[in-house]
Amino acid sequence: MEYHDPKRKSNFVGKILMAAALTAVCIIMLKQSPTFGTPSQFSRHEEGVTHVLVTGGAGYIGSHAALRLLKESYRVTIVDNLSRGNIGAVKVLQELFPEPGRLQFIYADLGDAKAVNKIFSENAFDAVIHFAAVAYVGESTLDPLKYYHNITSNTLVVLEAMAAHGVNTLIYSSTCATYGEPEKMPITEETPQARKLGFMRSYFLNFLFEANKLKDRPLSTYFQAKKMAEDIILDFSKNSDMAVMILRYFNVIGSDPEGRLGEAPRPELREHGRISGACFDAARGIMPGLKVKGTDYNTHDGTCIRDYIDVTDLVDAHVKALQKAQPSKVGIYNVGTGKGRSVKEFVEACKTATGVDIKVDYLPRRPGDYAEVFSDPTKIRRELNWTAQHTDLEESLKTAWRWQKAHRDGYGAS
Repeated sequence: MEYHDPKRKSNFVGKILMAAALTAVCIIMLKQSPTFGTPSQFSRHEEGVTHVLVTGGAGYIGSHAALRLLKESYRVTIVDNLSRGNIGAVKVLQELFPEPGRLQFIYADLGDAKAVNKIFSENAFDAVIHFAAVAYVGESTLDPLKYYHNITSNTLVVLEAMAAHGVNTLIYSSTCATYGEPEKMPITEETPQARKLGFMRSYFLNFLFEANKLKDRPLSTYFQAKKMAEDIILDFSKNSDMAVMILRYFNVIGSDPEGRLGEAPRPELREHGRISGACFDAARGIMPGLKVKGTDYNTHDGTCIRDYIDVTDLVDAHVKALQKAQPSKVGIYNVGTGKGRSVKEFVEACKTATGVDIKVDYLPRRPGDYAEVFSDPTKIRRELNWTAQHTDLEESLKTAWRWQKAHRDGYGAS
């Protein structure tokens, strides 16, 4: 036979009443707060303030761009799924710009159209700078589907969300790889891009079924995915008042001159990463040496020739493109120094910058690489008043090396 204690029941009812009373008090206090019910500063347009969505803003280039935008008093929203980016870079930016309405970070995958549309519906963006992308040539030949999904498909999701929510300025981060290997150097904006895929325009979704076949083609999947994304943007712009700027840039090096941000790639991706990261890993003893892939190219020393652009100059080009973007107009610009340097020359500069006699192993070519690629920056200088300022290769590497030495675990520790 059960016995019900009336005192226990009374205590239970009393606790419920106390919780209800406390909840009511909290609600009253919130309603009396001057900010209660006020929309977020990110959710409304504000005169004199440009709100920029930076996709991939936790990554190497994206974080540097976000820093520059914040210094220029833009309002910034970073969207990143952190598959390649670093939350540590976002924390640095949040510490530098803690004021309300300056910077927000949203963890999201651009492949999730529902999530992307929710972000656009809850925020009043004035412009999008679309950096988010996987970007390793070697990896793209091994896993082409990842690259088509991440670059091409995700760009389509962003573009559709922009159109649906009336965001009419897009700065697209593209690549000089879309030119393939031109017959003539330097590369201008009139240089023909490499061949298109036959199904590119009319049968876009067919890439999901055909992509694996592309890995045996001479042009990298990274190029194919970026080129398809460009074509989607250009096709859409023909019947739109959207302001579009496409920046095709070359090999990025360097880091923030004040040492606040740097490049911290995932350890598992080191073999696919930039040559500067490989040099620094070798100089720090993380890797036993540097692997140079390809010594039989038709160049003066047999190694690839590239145009190395400092990240500080690169983000300056993005800001100038944003400022110059005009409705119903498309601007396409190469972003480079106009000077090519060989991989061997780069390695020697890295040895000097780090003070370490790096061991170098010479290996066969990497799939998808081209012999010689460097830009003619005449158009961007003429139309955007942009010129690369940090053109001393050794100095750019010294700046990056200082950050690497001070952050041996990337953003994990200083």
